[in-house]
Order: sequence, then structure tokens, then C-alpha cells
Amino acid sequence: MRFGGVVALDRVSFSVDAGELVALIGPNGAGKTTLFNVITRVYRPSAGTVLIDGRSVLSIRPHNVIRHGLARTFQNLALFRSMSVLENVLVGDHTQTHGSGWLQASVPLPSATSAEAASRKRALEMLAFVGLAARAHQPVAALPFGLQKRVELARALVSRPRLLLLDEPAGGISHDEVDATARLLRRVHTELGVTMLLVEHHMAFVMGISNRVVVLDFGKKIGEGTPAEVQRNPAVIEAYLGAA
Repeated sequence: MRFGGVVALDRVSFSVDAGELVALIGPNGAGKTTLFNVITRVYRPSAGTVLIDGRSVLSIRPHNVIRHGLARTFQNLALFRSMSVLENVLVGDHTQTHGSGWLQASVPLPSATSAEAASRKRALEMLAFVGLAARAHQPVAALPFGLQKRVELARALVSRPRLLLLDEPAGGISHDEVDATARLLRRVHTELGVTMLLVEHHMAFVMGISNRVVVLDFGKKIGEGTPAEVQRNPAVIEAYLGAA
């Protein structure tokens, strides 16, 4: 991925297998969020490809990636602050209710009403899963930052993702919230069976939750392996983790 003369990602290659929880780490500016933006079609890479089940994501229109099982959360919250918690989560299920046409949208036909009811039920289930059922009708802007992160997670989960990309899920929250977030993501992984790729700087969080870790530095992959293997990798220690 090039931006003018800057190479933000340089021949980065790795896979995330179904059922895995993989962490992507590296110093600030390593290219982690840029990689997320390539995977989810915010950016089109200058070279190379991104595959999901052997199909190139680059052949999918950006607004349709969610229909192919890709969902994400953001480093900086991307919520609709004037809407309620429930309304924000319902946005994540728009692929189930969208596309019926202007007639169904303007006239409450049974099919449209049924789809909306199912979407609302799904959204409430995901809010209950993340512990926010009692907050469903509150304005999302009134929630503390840590709970807003959970709203964003519920919005991503309601779309039934096969691969969930999480950009710094533990960023900006308290130590107790970090532990609670780790427990919640383990439940997402085990109970909902969601494959995950996450970017995170909180090393205890990463090493405690991940099956595998990929390390970037200056846009290049410098390490990959289990948490224990990555912690022993000399290139990773020099670039990011620091000497013991």
C-alpha cells in the first residue's frame, strides 16, 4: 500500500484460519490500521490481494464487504451519537432489512415488518450478550467510553460476521475494563464461534487472548507465531517489546 512515495505496507502476507483469534501488533505507524483499511476496502492496495475463502475482496464493492462476512470496530469510535444504543446496533444489521425497495420501505408490508422485527430481536440479543440490554434505549452519547466500545462490538456482531476485525478493543479503558473486555472477546470467540483479527498495544491483553500473533514494523512483517514464540523473537524484541 503506497501513499505517494511512502510505502505503508510492504509485501505483508499472512492468513487467519477459521476459528482463530489472531493479534496484529507493532509500533505506532507500523501499518496496522492501514492493513485493516485494505482488508475492509476503505483503501485499495497498490499491489497484491486480499482473499476470503479464496475470493478476492478487491472484487467486492466497499459497501458490500459486510455481506461477505467482514465486520469491524474502529480505533476511534464510529457511533451515531444522536441515536440510541439500540438504533446504533440496528445499523449493523442493515443487510438483513435493506434492499426491499421503496414500496416496502414506505408501506408496512408483512415481509418488511417481519424482517424489521427479526432485526430488532437480533440487536437486543447482541446487546444482552455484551451486557447492555438495560441501556438499549439510552442515547449512546450518554454512555461512558468503555460501554460505547461495547455498543460498537454489538453493532459488528449483529451482522453475523465470519471475520471480525477489532481495532484496539482495549485502548483508552481502565485496567478492570481491559480484563472484562478480554473475557467478553473470549466469549465471542468460543460461544459465537467468531474468527477474529485484532490490533492492540496492550501486550498482556494480546498475549493472554491470542492463538497467534503477527508483528509489523515500518509496514513489513517481522514476526509471526504463538504469543510465546513472538515474545522470544529477537527482531520483535528489538523493534517493539524491548529487552527484558
